[in-house]
Amino acid sequence: MEKRKLGRSGLDVAPVVFGSNVLGWSVDQARADRLLDAFVDLGFNAIDTADTYSRWVPGNSGGESETIIGNWLKNSGKRDKVLIFTKIGAEMGPDKKGLSRGYIKAEIEDSLKRLQIDTIDLYQSHRDDTTTPMEETLQTYAELIREGKVRAIGASNFTPARLKEAIDTSRRLKLPRYDVLQPKYNLYDRADYEGPLEDLCVKEEIGVIPYYALANGFLTGKYRTPADFGKSAARGGRMGGYLNARGNRILAAIDGVATKHKVKPASVALAWLLSRPLVIPIASATTPEQLSDFAAAARLKLSNDDIDALDAASAP
Repeated sequence: MEKRKLGRSGLDVAPVVFGSNVLGWSVDQARADRLLDAFVDLGFNAIDTADTYSRWVPGNSGGESETIIGNWLKNSGKRDKVLIFTKIGAEMGPDKKGLSRGYIKAEIEDSLKRLQIDTIDLYQSHRDDTTTPMEETLQTYAELIREGKVRAIGASNFTPARLKEAIDTSRRLKLPRYDVLQPKYNLYDRADYEGPLEDLCVKEEIGVIPYYALANGFLTGKYRTPADFGKSAARGGRMGGYLNARGNRILAAIDGVATKHKVKPASVALAWLLSRPLVIPIASATTPEQLSDFAAAARLKLSNDDIDALDAASAP
């Protein structure tokens, strides 16, 4: 499968990144092993997780996703076939959050232990931390890169102003910069990314790996009426915000393109993201069939007319 440059990170990534927030939530170790094996067998090579996944599940404390990935890496022997992306900064417990030097240095050791690896390919600031000087965070990442524990760094959920401040700080102090941004972005949720944030990423050649690429599953076409919300205990409750006149227009446009190309709606939604500059979407899967939709998206070449139809239907 053809790889894409992830901004200026030096990482070459297949067109869809596996989103591991489902691991330790709706996917246990045995199913994760099968999914990750199938994902790699299809030619994909990047897995995104975070230290906090899946802390929100009753009985979990965080780190479950990293632990499942680590067990798979050890048992499968496939470390050399994948890039591992993880994140730090969101709350793991009382006084366990943020981007201070002390917290990063301690938390990365826990992530490395859970993942059972020596080096994290992309280490991301999960949430901005305005209480810690930007210089302190970036200098700490520089230390981790020198120590061989991290290859590249990225940011998630940063505003345009704060991302620019980080880039300017890196340039001024000759420190590693955020070469990757992880925003919320999909055919429905366009307004926060398109505009100043996208302009900055294009100007600075920052790779973009959006989460919620399928809008919590809405863009798969699985949820078309309130009666469909019960199809997923985990995600069905979130569909009310999407199922409106604009959401229906988006689904209709996706359906038209999907019928034309003989693919599933999910593949069209992912291919639209892949048509944007510097973008490689993150998507979660709980079944092998969903992974097949990822592969179809990687092969799908949308025409200008396809993109225009999707843009018009989804205009913010």
